[in-house]
Amino acid sequence: MSVAACERAYVGLGSNLADPSSQLRQAIDALAQLPDTRLLNHSSLYSSPAEGPVGQPDYLNAVAELETYLSPSDLLEALQGIEDAQGRCRGLRWGARTLDLDLLLWGTREQSSTTLSLPHPEIHNRAFVLVPLRELAPALEIPGHGLITRLLDAVSRVGLRVVALP
Repeated sequence: MSVAACERAYVGLGSNLADPSSQLRQAIDALAQLPDTRLLNHSSLYSSPAEGPVGQPDYLNAVAELETYLSPSDLLEALQGIEDAQGRCRGLRWGARTLDLDLLLWGTREQSSTTLSLPHPEIHNRAFVLVPLRELAPALEIPGHGLITRLLDAVSRVGLRVVALP
């Protein structure tokens, strides 16, 4: 019997419906309760304009840092369970939602499948992910993309603002 290695994972959190601040705080609490996982830290909450269909409320975003023995697919399944418990309805792509949890990074793993891509395929393009991620890990290197500081130099931060400290 082999013992799974502990890995550092980062999860992006987003909400723009049903009291987003409360949604993110509940999700952070739920992450702290995941089996074989320890919540190490979470970023401040950031407000950003919604991407996707027009007319949506602004999003609140954050990033959580975990240590986990869960495999990437098991962690993704657990994240989807948290989303479902908080009323996530899967419908319109990039539409408004109560909660969106994205597995951004799992160690230095790079993979691509129909259910999970690591690192998250849009991680390098999104200030609302990179800024809170840098808050937690300022010297982080994103596999396949480079140092987080360099990635941040290439993205617009227009409309992104901190609204609550951890």
